[in-house]
Amino acid sequence: MTEISEVGTKSDLPVVVIIGGGFGGLAAARALKDAPVRIVLIDRSNHHLFQPLLYQVATSGLAAADIAKPIRSILCEQANVEVFLDEVMKIDTTSKLIVTADLTFRYDYLVLACGARHSYFGKDEWEQYAPGLKTLRDAIDLRHRILSAFEVAEKASDPEERKQATTFVVVGGGPTGVEMAGAISELARFTLKKDFRYINPADASVILVEAAPRILPVFDSSLSAKALQQLKDLHVDVRLNTKVTNITEDYVELDGVPVPTRTVIWAAGNVASPLGKQLGVETDRQGRVVVNSDMSIPGHPEVFVVGDMAFAKRTSGAPVPGVSPAAMQGGRHVGSNISRLLKGEATKPFEYLDKGSMATIGRHAAVADLHIFKFGGFLAWMAWAFIHLYFLVGFKNRVRVFLNWAFSYFTYSKGSRLIQVQPKQGAVLHNPPAEPMPLEKSS
Repeated sequence: MTEISEVGTKSDLPVVVIIGGGFGGLAAARALKDAPVRIVLIDRSNHHLFQPLLYQVATSGLAAADIAKPIRSILCEQANVEVFLDEVMKIDTTSKLIVTADLTFRYDYLVLACGARHSYFGKDEWEQYAPGLKTLRDAIDLRHRILSAFEVAEKASDPEERKQATTFVVVGGGPTGVEMAGAISELARFTLKKDFRYINPADASVILVEAAPRILPVFDSSLSAKALQQLKDLHVDVRLNTKVTNITEDYVELDGVPVPTRTVIWAAGNVASPLGKQLGVETDRQGRVVVNSDMSIPGHPEVFVVGDMAFAKRTSGAPVPGVSPAAMQGGRHVGSNISRLLKGEATKPFEYLDKGSMATIGRHAAVADLHIFKFGGFLAWMAWAFIHLYFLVGFKNRVRVFLNWAFSYFTYSKGSRLIQVQPKQGAVLHNPPAEPMPLEKSS
């Protein structure tokens, strides 16, 4: 193991290590742009991902590059930042060391913004049959499953096999589940309607399963009712007060009743990054670190946790939600608190400003809860689109996404309908090239 001693010793500046290049980590790094520190940002991916639009990659609405941008590119103009592509293996808060798969880093201040993964509530064996949606790889794999299902149905001669192939079950009635169910239904009913000869994609069955009495439980009940109606208008079969009791390769069991399907999508829960447990402080049932009011951890005022990893409370006592605006606000606040500590000042408590919630269901169908204003339909859909474009990182990404949305709106077409299949080991490729093609060197 190599220790990068020069990160902290070539300069007299304090070292701030940020683990995670998501919304919280980037916000913290940017907040320290003018601070007299050396920032080391570590992430196991080389890109920042706009997770709220992942479902559109999974349902062919957008390409992966539309919602992701290299972290180095985002921070290239910030001279006090160093970016490392690596995976953190150990956190030693006593020695103030971060051990990765390849290196060791010393820190004076530490910010954990590692996010969360999907939780299967003790049924981890379900993951192989019901993948979640947190990374680009998840989205691309889901897109493969969804599009391949129609290809399987096109070749099937047995009606039951066709029905099984074109039955899609989304587990979880929160924003991700609602958006995914609506997008799959639109894909089947509009985008693919002319693509096949032996099946009618519009006959596909999309089932949204929610254990609670209503979908979008964090929204006002009137908006939940509007979202429910909008889903029904898209022919989504919404099953409330229904629990998943088993998942296999061939079916999902809903309250003990098997529903034949080969495509189950999990959007029912989250669990925080396991790195939080290495801090040696209290965590909640979801693995989130219970933080102090200033987002630091008990006993270590130099260690901060933000985003989905943190269990923080508002001044009212209610928990701060695990959403991207909260992560960004938390990251900026932690950056400001580190600047205060550098000046010998006391830190300030974090006050989350809840600006409201939005969810889109489909073409000009959405709901928006802005506290003072609660509305749905086309106006909510326009507001949702504008806000997501605003927070999307990178001007080129905003332009591409806007053009894609405009094209899809007027034509019902989605361009990213590629299935990337890896050939099986030992398989013979059709029409192999006569001679090996030379590799091109990158310029």
